[in-house]
Amino acid sequence: MSDKETISHDAAILAKALPFMQCYEGRTVVIKYGGHAMGDAGLAEAFARDVALLKQSGVNPVVVHGGGPQIGAMLHRMGIPSKFEEGLRVTDRATVEIVEMVLSGSINKQIVALINAQGERAVGLSGKDGNLVFARKARKTSIDPDSNIERIVDLGFVGEPEQVDRAVLDQLTDSGVIPVIAPVAPGRDGATYNINADTFSGAIAAALGAERLLFLTDVPGVLDKEGKLIEELSVKEAETLIGDGTISGGMIPKVETCLEALNKGVGGVVIVNGRVAHAVLIELFTDYGAGTLIVP
Repeated sequence: MSDKETISHDAAILAKALPFMQCYEGRTVVIKYGGHAMGDAGLAEAFARDVALLKQSGVNPVVVHGGGPQIGAMLHRMGIPSKFEEGLRVTDRATVEIVEMVLSGSINKQIVALINAQGERAVGLSGKDGNLVFARKARKTSIDPDSNIERIVDLGFVGEPEQVDRAVLDQLTDSGVIPVIAPVAPGRDGATYNINADTFSGAIAAALGAERLLFLTDVPGVLDKEGKLIEELSVKEAETLIGDGTISGGMIPKVETCLEALNKGVGGVVIVNGRVAHAVLIELFTDYGAGTLIVP
């Protein structure tokens, strides 16, 4: 391709993207970052470029990150066994200290550094900073398959968002800063709680009235019974797919978080394939999309 053809091609891409950029200008987009993309250096750098470009395009990005594999690796190094109940890590006092160290420390600062390297200003924080989030102890139950008796599952210091105060996030975004948030929060009881990053990002998006909430995952999105990607779902359609078993396993709590966020005013939620480079830009600034969009 000649230089003139390259310029024309780039201009055509920009012309197609411009209406989408204008649509999101001044709007808030919350991105839950985790999975495969977080562990791949090339994808991590591409993600940071995407976030920086969103900011440069007039969007207000807010990043919430997970870190399950990194927490597991550190617990293994420290000789602390990992135990899971109902898909959630049982978190005793020793474990929650490691969780906070990994999430609020190394992972959070790595993401901040990557975004800053792209010429933007990112600041790392957790639910503890500025009283951003208060948590309550998570209450989970399960059914014993043998006796069919319901039992209470004690997850230790695993929490759920109880209250979100958006003031500190507003101050940061108004100053041109990109918040990068670790899903750790204090409880009214003075304890520190580990919160599932999907649940945490949904609460943040709802509090901010975000135009979009993006979940970067290890899968293409919601799949039908034949394994094909479903590009768009309404709330009612998503509930039907959960009911008939099409949406199953670990996708159920993720989709339920999507539905709860929509119910609380988020404009749309997208389950995005984080293994695709620049998936965030493809989803927001093109008409192709990069996952499953769930709308009210």
